[in-house]
Amino acid sequence: MDFLISPAFAETAASAGSPGLLDFAFPIILLVLFYVMLIRPQQKRAKAHRTMQQSLAKGDEVVTDGGLMGKINEINDNAINLQIAETVEVKVRRESINSVLPKGTLKKL
Repeated sequence: MDFLISPAFAETAASAGSPGLLDFAFPIILLVLFYVMLIRPQQKRAKAHRTMQQSLAKGDEVVTDGGLMGKINEINDNAINLQIAETVEVKVRRESINSVLPKGTLKKL
């Protein structure tokens, strides 16, 4: 009848109390993978976004998080005046700038 149900054997006392190396390595490997695949790329993106925001200058063509595209007319510490049409200027927060467009992109649109 052993071919249907495998017999259960008791562990020896020496192997029952000592955890193996894999018991400690598995959580450490998971933490390293989590850092390499999730945390590090997010930090790189955030750093690149901060440097882009710090390098903004008057005359740059930008896109905001809301999708507005315009040219920077004035830059303050926290706010940017963005010209989105000939006579329309909008004041947006500096953090809301999503990306910088190549020069002349707005004229092509």
